[in-house]
Amino acid sequence: MIPVPTGVRVWLATGHTDMRKGFGSLSLQVQEVLRRDPLSGHLFCFRGRRGDLLKVIWHDGQGACLFTKKLERGRFVWPSLADGVVSISQAQMSYLLSGIDWRNPQESWRPTSVG
Repeated sequence: MIPVPTGVRVWLATGHTDMRKGFGSLSLQVQEVLRRDPLSGHLFCFRGRRGDLLKVIWHDGQGACLFTKKLERGRFVWPSLADGVVSISQAQMSYLLSGIDWRNPQESWRPTSVG
């Protein structure tokens, strides 16, 4: 897992992104489309058209990092807002990377009786 320092924000680029892009192209998209600084230390997440591929870019102060995850089953839950960017918490990012609906995580099992 990415060792994310306290205070770092996680940004989701709404819509879909061309997953052939690398750090340079995604950084340019952060700067020009999302209107954020790609070297700020924040995490910027992008999802492919099919929804099963996710790329995260992050500049840790020493260099650029590009993290990629492909789900074998299911899709990453993604916002469909028109403003282009959504901020989520680090806990919600953990859900997102696990393929869980980060907007409304629910327990998978709840006891019906005691004893």
